[in-house]
Amino acid sequence: MSSTHTHSKKSQSLTKNQRIVLDLLQNSGEPLKAYFILDSLKKEGLNSPLQVYRALDKLVELGKIHKIESINSFIICNNSNCASNTAFTICERCGKVKEIKNKYLTDGVSDLVKDNQLEITRYNLEFYVLCKSCKIN
Repeated sequence: MSSTHTHSKKSQSLTKNQRIVLDLLQNSGEPLKAYFILDSLKKEGLNSPLQVYRALDKLVELGKIHKIESINSFIICNNSNCASNTAFTICERCGKVKEIKNKYLTDGVSDLVKDNQLEITRYNLEFYVLCKSCKIN
């Protein structure tokens, strides 16, 4: 992944706290809870939950991270231009989370919205699965 991708301008506008939180999530490779983030970043000067939540909220708004509602955790965004409408698979056995992008899913949601005259502001689809590794074992 190149650091000079299309989000470079947005990256430059991040605050110090947002950059620190984003770096932690990028390096973790797995979903992290806000209090784990706080505990991990105390040495970096983030001492209050409010600092962490503000950074997380802004990073979600910018589409750089996602909140996985059912496990109250945050994960780095792996797709470009997905905004806040995202789908995840979450393995019930090992807990591995994978961000998925599927045209049929998004088309299905669009049809649902149209057919029922809804206005969706954002959504997360979370599918609990057995991942390939856990299914074999």
